[in-house]
This record gives sequence, C-alpha cells and structure tokens, in this order.
Amino acid sequence: MFLVCGEALFDLFVEPAHSELPRQVGFKAIAGGSPFNVAVGLSRLGVDSALLTGISTDFLGLQLRQVLEDEGVSTRYLVPLDAATTTLSLVAVDAQGVPHYSFYGHSGADRQLRPEQVPALDGEVRGIHVGSYSLVVQPTADTLYGVVEKASQELLITLDPNVRLNVEPDLDVWRERIGAFARHAHLVKVSEEDLELLYPGEDPAAMAERFLQHQCRLVFLTRGENGVTVFSRAHGSWSRPANAITMVDTVGAGDTFQAALITYLAEQGFDRPAALDGLEKSHLEQMLAFAQAAAALTCQRRGPDLPRRHELAASAGQPEPVV
Repeated sequence: MFLVCGEALFDLFVEPAHSELPRQVGFKAIAGGSPFNVAVGLSRLGVDSALLTGISTDFLGLQLRQVLEDEGVSTRYLVPLDAATTTLSLVAVDAQGVPHYSFYGHSGADRQLRPEQVPALDGEVRGIHVGSYSLVVQPTADTLYGVVEKASQELLITLDPNVRLNVEPDLDVWRERIGAFARHAHLVKVSEEDLELLYPGEDPAAMAERFLQHQCRLVFLTRGENGVTVFSRAHGSWSRPANAITMVDTVGAGDTFQAALITYLAEQGFDRPAALDGLEKSHLEQMLAFAQAAAALTCQRRGPDLPRRHELAASAGQPEPVV
C-alpha cells in the first residue's frame, strides 16, 4: 500500500456566465486536491492506496469519504475532525486549458491535522507521498514532516511541491518547507512552473539537480508541452518530448504523472529506498513513457479524470509496465 498525505477538498469549476437575466455563473463540484487525486490515481492504476488527512464530518467531508471508498482508496488513515469545515477551491480554466485556483479553507480540516491524531502506520505501507499546500499550512505541515522524517529510512518517500501561492504567498515559507521535505525524499516530481515561481531567474534544471544532494535518487522535471527531463544520480539526465495529443485541459495531469511513476516502481519491485539503486536507464525510460502516456490521457479529458488501467492499456501506442 502507498500512503498519500495531504489535502482533500472540493474543486468548484466555474462555468461561463449566462447573459440572460438573472445572470448566473455555473459551478461543477468535483472531489479533489492534489494528494487526493494521487491516491485515486494509484487505485485506478491498480495500486493499493490510502489517504492520510484531516477530514471534516460535515456533509462535504462525508462526500469526500464516500468518493474514496467508491474509488477503492483505503480510508483507515482519515482523521475525522468535528469542528472543522471542508476546504473549497474555485477553479477557472483558461483558453490554453491551464487551471487557475482560488482557495477557501482557513478552517479546513485538511489544515488541522496534529501529530497525536496520526494513526500508527501498519506493515502494509511501503511508501509515502506528500505534496502541495499541506507542506506549508500549520499544524498539518509539521505533522506530515514528522511522519516523513520518521519513515524515510525504511519507506520510499516521494514529493511533489505543487506550489499554491494563493494559499501561502510567502515564497520563503515554501522554499524552507520544500527544502526540509526534500531532504527526506527519494523521488521528486516538480514542474518547471513551480521552480520558476520558487526561484525566479534561476535555471530550473540546475535547481532540479540540487534535489539529488541528499537522499534523492530521481527527479522528474515536467515542462508541459516541452516534455519531461529526468535527473538520475546513477545515470545522468536526459529529456523526452511530450506526447502529441489534442489538449482539452491540464487539470490533474501532474497528479496522474505522479501516480503513474509510483505505480511503475511498485509493480517492478523498486518501491523501497535501497531498490532505487537497481534501476537501469531502460527502466527509467519505461517509467517515463508510462507516466507520460497516463498524463496525456488525462489531458484529453475535461477536469481531473485520471485514467483507469484498462483505459491506458487500450490506448494505441501507450505502453504499460511489464509485470
């Protein structure tokens, strides 16, 4: 089982306003949040997953729990919080298919997780994924850091910064927290956009290389339509172009890519820290191709509709790991 840690919320997608009276703006609510999506994506690709987060006992919190159960994600690590609400995120997608977010959730349950509330991890957990604004909002940030710090010698740790400045606008906070988590991560997936936000004027590739200074063995730098660059401590760096697709939007593409990376490692038996040293360049090529194919499928659908394994296998020319 892979334990995904971080926010769970509802994305409210803003639909175009109607011109007639009364003027109305439509909304479509979809359960989400980057870690939530990764947990669902893993389950859809055939990997046992669980989500660790604080979750409200309000109506929306119950709906989030139901979605996880329906998707086959374990809810044993959910921490119910009676006094907290469910975070909402307004999402508007521009003409290029790029989402823009506004978050409403200062009292959100996913920000209120405390160390003493975290269930003990059982032997089924083989890895931990962390990312997005749960890295910087307190007390959740310190709580998850404690989980990662304690487990990083035994369990595979993966990290996706997924920076959201409208949650925490202070770049110094993001830099400090991401740096702290990265020191315990074995694999980092980061977008070129995130690195440009964090370190304006710096070369994103040079910044990605810095993650390899500690425990990290692999860094995947996603560049949107320009493809992906992989940095390996053992095999150097190289790039692969993006898949040629008809874009609908990019919502959920990064989370799909992350889930597919973890899926490959789990299925090939590389889901332990020491096992990463056994990855050959050919493995990394397969891993990257699989993750790009999965993300490309998400980009051809509206919203964070992450692919199921049979859908990916049925897509012409899209490889899957050899089990």
